[in-house]
Amino acid sequence: MLSRYVPDESHVIQYDAVDLDDSLRYIEEPVVILARDVRRLRYRAIPVVKVHWRHRPVEEATWEIEHELRAQFPGLFEHSGTS
Repeated sequence: MLSRYVPDESHVIQYDAVDLDDSLRYIEEPVVILARDVRRLRYRAIPVVKVHWRHRPVEEATWEIEHELRAQFPGLFEHSGTS
C-alpha cells in the first residue's frame, strides 16, 4: 500500500551545488583511480580501472574500461603516476 508523502526540507536539491554545462547537462568527473585490474576474456585481456566519481561516495565507485576513460579524461592518468 502506498503511504502519503511527508515533506522534508532535506529532500530539496540545492541547484547551486549541481554543476551543469552550457546545454544544461550534468557531467560527472572522476576524482581518483582506486584500483586496477585486467578482465580476461577467451582471447583478449581488457584493462579496467575502479573510479571514484565527484559528488558520489566511495562505495559507489565503478569499474570502467581504461582506454575509454583515458580518452575522455587524460588528466586523470597524468595525476595517478602511470602512463
